[in-house]
Amino acid sequence: VQDQAPGPVRALGAEDAPVTIIDYSSLTCPHCAKFHNEILPALKEKYIATGKVRLVYRNFPLDNVAHKAAMLVSCASEGKYFQLLDILFARQRNWAASENPREALAKLGKMTGIDEKRFEACINDADLANLILEERLYGQETYKIQSTPTFIIHGETHVGALPIEDFDGILAPLLSGTGAN
Repeated sequence: VQDQAPGPVRALGAEDAPVTIIDYSSLTCPHCAKFHNEILPALKEKYIATGKVRLVYRNFPLDNVAHKAAMLVSCASEGKYFQLLDILFARQRNWAASENPREALAKLGKMTGIDEKRFEACINDADLANLILEERLYGQETYKIQSTPTFIIHGETHVGALPIEDFDGILAPLLSGTGAN
């Protein structure tokens, strides 16, 4: 399934992997954090690092704070996107519920080289703000996404922070004919 969502493709894994998982997540969603912190490492080890699966990350902000966080990650320099994504999910409880999420995000951005000036330019970029909302709208309209995380695997929708065993069950038949299992 070719993902035609607006915006750049942010992906982990080989472009020619036999299976692509599209991950629609919100940076303030605790279930998304659970997936990224606890399940994704196993998925990376078993499937992504071995060339069997490509994971495409798509923004689906559920609130304004998640929208600003998605804008921040989009401003990460080449190669730092997933590093900043990992930091935001790992520290979600600290910044997402912070009295001043903007300040907390600015501090986390600095960890990947986004200085104050770049942070302000990024957070105030109307075109970027619209692009992220278009990405969400695309997921909503194309895949009927209503909650996060939602995974699109071979055109099928899977909702929730699925345990690795569920991914094993979904991926096994898809990989069986590819010689990649």
